[in-house]
Amino acid sequence: MDTSTSPYALVVDDDPMILMHACDILEEAGFRFYEAGTGAEAVEVLVQHGDSVTLLFSDVEMPGEMNGFALARRVDAEWPHIEIVISSGRMNPSPGDMPEKATFIGKPFDSQMVHTHLAMKLPDGKKPEQLRQAV
Repeated sequence: MDTSTSPYALVVDDDPMILMHACDILEEAGFRFYEAGTGAEAVEVLVQHGDSVTLLFSDVEMPGEMNGFALARRVDAEWPHIEIVISSGRMNPSPGDMPEKATFIGKPFDSQMVHTHLAMKLPDGKKPEQLRQAV
């Protein structure tokens, strides 16, 4: 696989095991990735690399002032080209929690669940080759 043209995802979760699991799943789907453990760290990554990121994959509950819903709204406002997937095992979004284009996936998730979700939800131009072939 030629990774030089693979899109970037930003994966945000404060649990190191879940972060690693999510990064592995997105790498299997054909993404390169950046990692962050909090909303504030995610914003720092986006300030530096936001132009190259095509997907935000974030947990809801994280330490600090910015949870995943707030991060999603900020990303939608400041980096509107980035697709957004929010995940949680303990809370479901209420109307208005997430930007209109954002989608939600429950935890625990596995490779097939995430790959299917992304294959259905991401625009073709933002899908890695593996996901375009999966549909």
